[in-house]
Amino acid sequence: MQGPSFLDLVGFGPEGWGAALLMATGMTLAVATGGFAAGSVIGAGVAGAKLSRSRALRAFGDGYTTVLRGIPDLLVIYLFYFGGSAALGVVGQLFGADGFIGMPAFLTGVLAIGVVSGAYQAEVFRGAFNTISRGELEAARAVGMRTGLRLRRIIVPQVLRYAIPGLGNTWQLVLKESALISVTGLVELLRQSQIAAGSTRRPFDFYITAAVLYLVITAVSSYLFRQAEARALRGVRRA
Repeated sequence: MQGPSFLDLVGFGPEGWGAALLMATGMTLAVATGGFAAGSVIGAGVAGAKLSRSRALRAFGDGYTTVLRGIPDLLVIYLFYFGGSAALGVVGQLFGADGFIGMPAFLTGVLAIGVVSGAYQAEVFRGAFNTISRGELEAARAVGMRTGLRLRRIIVPQVLRYAIPGLGNTWQLVLKESALISVTGLVELLRQSQIAAGSTRRPFDFYITAAVLYLVITAVSSYLFRQAEARALRGVRRA
C-alpha cells in the first residue's frame, strides 16, 4: 500500500506535519533573535573594551574574541547546559530539592548563541567604529561635547550604519547555530524534522523541507538587511 505523498506529509491535513514545522520554525526564529540581541549587547561591550585605552580591558576583549571564536559552538552549548544545570542543582539543594535540574533549553540557546555571536559582533562594531572620521571626533571634543553626547549623536549612528553588512553575515551564522540547540531537547526546526522523520520513516522528505525553510528565512533576512543598508547609506558618498 502506497504511503502518503510528500505534500500530504508536509501539509496541514490529518497526516500532515505542516503546523508542527511552522511552530518549530517560529522557535528557531525566537532563539536566533534572542541570541542575536544578546550578542549585540555583549559585542558592543567587548568592542568598547577592545577600543579602550586600558591595557587590561583590551586584553580582556582580545581574549574574549579569541576564545569564543576558537572553540566549537556545540561545546559552548554543552558548557552552558551542563554548567547551568549543575548550578541549578546546587541552588535546588539549598531549598531541599533532590535530583537533576535541567537548564531550560531555550535559555541555554539564547545564552550560548549570545556569547558566541557577541565575539563576532564585537569585531563588526570595532571595524565600523574605525571607519568614523577622526576629524569628527576631534571636532566634537574641541567644542566641549561630552562622551555621552558624542556616543548618541556621532558614534552610535555611524557605527550602526557601517556595521549593517557585517551584522547581516553574523545573523546568518546565528541562524545556522540555532540548529545545534536541538541537542538540548529544544524543538526547533531541525529537531522537529528529526521527530517527523523518525515517526514516518521518510527522512529525506522532512530534511529537504527543513532546508527549504532555512533558505526562505535566509533569503528574507538577506533582503531586509540589504534594504536596511541601502536606507542607512542614503546620502553617503562611497569610495
